[in-house]
Amino acid sequence: MDILFLLVFWSVPIGLGYVFGRMAEARHYRSIIAREKTWLHLPATSLKTLLGSAPVARTELVTGSVVVAVDHFKKAASALRSLVGGPVQSYETLLDRAKREAVLRLKESCPGAHEIVNVRLETMPLTGNQRQINGVEVLAYGTAIYYSEQSAAP
Repeated sequence: MDILFLLVFWSVPIGLGYVFGRMAEARHYRSIIAREKTWLHLPATSLKTLLGSAPVARTELVTGSVVVAVDHFKKAASALRSLVGGPVQSYETLLDRAKREAVLRLKESCPGAHEIVNVRLETMPLTGNQRQINGVEVLAYGTAIYYSEQSAAP
């Protein structure tokens, strides 16, 4: 009876964490994909050189940052994985969503720009008191390039 109680006690929250975490993750991915289509016209590259050859009217530093927390299922999977070691594959989607969201926020911060160059991503895990990852913070920054009005954008 005690083993059954412990099994139910731990499996119900983990199961609920899996279901609701997957739903939230899927909703976030749908939002990211729709917004990426909207901002497809604005290239953001890690190149230090410009894509276009038109005269530059102005430049500015732009940033985008995001903090994405883990769900209870990923936290439980991480705890189990720490017993045997190795990478936590369930965190890969967490990092992917955070990086894509940070780049989208970077693009949204400069709506009139023609391109963004020298884009860099800084990633920082957020850990709790037991050195367990509770989320990830990503900062994206780069240089927004605005070409002069008379010239054509790349």
